[in-house]
Amino acid sequence: MLDDTLLDDPAALQRADHDRALLALAGAGARVRTALRQAEAAGLDRLRPDGRPRAVLVAGHGSALTAAEMLAVLAGTASLVAPLPPTEAAAPRVDRAGARPAFTAGLGWQLPGWAGPLDLLVISSADGGEQGLVSLAEQAYARGCAIVVTAPAGSALAEAALQVRALPLPFVASVLPEDLTPVAPAEPDLPAEDPAALWSHLTPMLALAQKIGVTQLPYDALPGVADLLDAAAVRCRPDAAAYTNPAKGLAARLAGTVPLLWAEGPIAGAAAARFAAQLADRAGRPALAGPLPQVLTAHRGMFTGQLGAGADPDDFFRDRVEEPDPLHLQVLLLRHAPGSAADDGRDGPAEVPEEDAGPRSFGVSRAHRLAAAHDVRLTEYASARPDALHALADLVALTDFAAVYLGLAAAQS
Repeated sequence: MLDDTLLDDPAALQRADHDRALLALAGAGARVRTALRQAEAAGLDRLRPDGRPRAVLVAGHGSALTAAEMLAVLAGTASLVAPLPPTEAAAPRVDRAGARPAFTAGLGWQLPGWAGPLDLLVISSADGGEQGLVSLAEQAYARGCAIVVTAPAGSALAEAALQVRALPLPFVASVLPEDLTPVAPAEPDLPAEDPAALWSHLTPMLALAQKIGVTQLPYDALPGVADLLDAAAVRCRPDAAAYTNPAKGLAARLAGTVPLLWAEGPIAGAAAARFAAQLADRAGRPALAGPLPQVLTAHRGMFTGQLGAGADPDDFFRDRVEEPDPLHLQVLLLRHAPGSAADDGRDGPAEVPEEDAGPRSFGVSRAHRLAAAHDVRLTEYASARPDALHALADLVALTDFAAVYLGLAAAQS
């Protein structure tokens, strides 16, 4: 059982936040600005593309792949954007110092058989030490693909980019306090990922996509994302009380539940998939994510099974000492509703009241009826921002903070 009073104790949150995840999220806006500035300095502003590539292949792992999926959503059907996940894993080589390498250092990637001179390969890595990505760049060079690499300066991948005539773009890492004492992870070769690394991957991708015509975003869309992330950091700061901090409120609602993350539309779908990954990584909680309307049939069994109505917490005969609090379902419905009358979007995603009289699609209405019929709580958040990228940033910022708060409070309970 989560003691939600911990969410209103900034000192306890700071003690539990060993890797400064909240600080990293608070600096996400600054990382977007830095990534834009460094990408221009690296030569992106001088790029003069000769037409649009047939396909954009984006290789990486973790939040780099999440960024690739978000890029595909923002590009829509006008361009083919294909994320390239790793296809194999080998035992990574131990370095000269004898340090144990990360598991990701041994991952391997493979280009599709059809990739060739008409295509663009984008490689993004927060570490730059994955030999599999270096080999992938060499494969693409041999086939005549154009290549763009985002990696830390001086890394093996950044040096390989120069050898294959790729456009190298720097990866902007989080700036942490110098007095931070690192805590050894439970799985040393599988450390938790920086929660704000997503924006260091996505920002160069979007700047490049705009340059080559893969996306059609407003000219000020990316600087606007930085401002939105700054505003979200203020709303969701640790010293804001839970009743005014939407991320703390969402974390408290998800405690002790099995979350079902439902989404209407591709923008909300990308945010829901990201939230599921962050709940697993940061809060150690499983969650099922899926888009409406198909999720209603896919998750129907969850409502008709034991978790549907949940165990009655007021059951007189339940042993409150020996028996843990019963798990129950919690549906979180994310929507992108531009022009919504309920909220103008200036304060981030708004929680939509159950009695809201605004227009709803049949799928959303059926979702509400399904939850009500089985006594399952459904919480709905909608972003009213007209720009798709800004709506995505709003939803991701809220849910990223919520995942971190849930993990920190659970660790202290």
